[in-house]
Amino acid sequence: MKQLVVLSDARLAHSLADYLSHRGLHCELTQSEVGITLWLADESRSGEAEPEIKRFLQDPYHPRYAEASWQSGAPNSRIDYSAGHHSLTAHFLMQAGPVTLIVMALCVCLYGLQFIGLGVYQALSFHPDLMQLSGWQIWRFVTPAFLHFSPLHLIFNLMWWWYLAGLIERQLGCSKLLTLLLIGAVIPNLLEYLVSGPDFGGLSAVVNTLVGYSWVLGRRRPEGGVQLQDGIFGFMVIWLIIGFSGVLGNNLANVAHLSGLLIGLLHGWLDSRKPLRRV
Repeated sequence: MKQLVVLSDARLAHSLADYLSHRGLHCELTQSEVGITLWLADESRSGEAEPEIKRFLQDPYHPRYAEASWQSGAPNSRIDYSAGHHSLTAHFLMQAGPVTLIVMALCVCLYGLQFIGLGVYQALSFHPDLMQLSGWQIWRFVTPAFLHFSPLHLIFNLMWWWYLAGLIERQLGCSKLLTLLLIGAVIPNLLEYLVSGPDFGGLSAVVNTLVGYSWVLGRRRPEGGVQLQDGIFGFMVIWLIIGFSGVLGNNLANVAHLSGLLIGLLHGWLDSRKPLRRV
């Protein structure tokens, strides 16, 4: 099944499901903490469903949806409330794909190795001299993103990574997430090095890339299923401004954070101009 959209209003979710069913696009509804999720049973027909989702989001109270509900309150459009009662572990795994989970495991393992003093930082941090960055050391453009320096730093980044990366991977596929991971690590890491030197690390720049990407893509192409509320985006922008203010100290990779957000916004805008597909 393919996730189409998440709605906060159960009545509207039922109306949309009934309307799509009339068009031969059978859907299931599940209840979760974030709202009512509409799932398309036949993923091969997502190209037909996505324009309908976009039209619905533009005018969810159009009479066509109410008429569909009156004509057929189909039993298969009922909400499966059991989906909201999975164990915490099952829910955690359902909301993330393999790339999301592998990156999380990698960050946790590297932090553990750092904690016991195995010299992980020396092996994976950005090289202090770009002139010496050759051959296999090319990985140092990426690997600083997986290094964290405190439990709070690690938990904060992984929480946002799980939420945003899981959403993008479920909707657009692992290749798109890997692309965002690489550009959200390499470019911000290089810019941070040029401004402040090699002593930095963390997944924050990549997270900011996902924030910018999800927000702009959700506003321009809501039918794609990747959306971020304006309030959350605003919170992340305010957090970025606070970082630049110096209130949180001077050891933040602010240039990496800002460039990550801008890269995400640009990439999301570019993707919104072409057909969305799972890769």
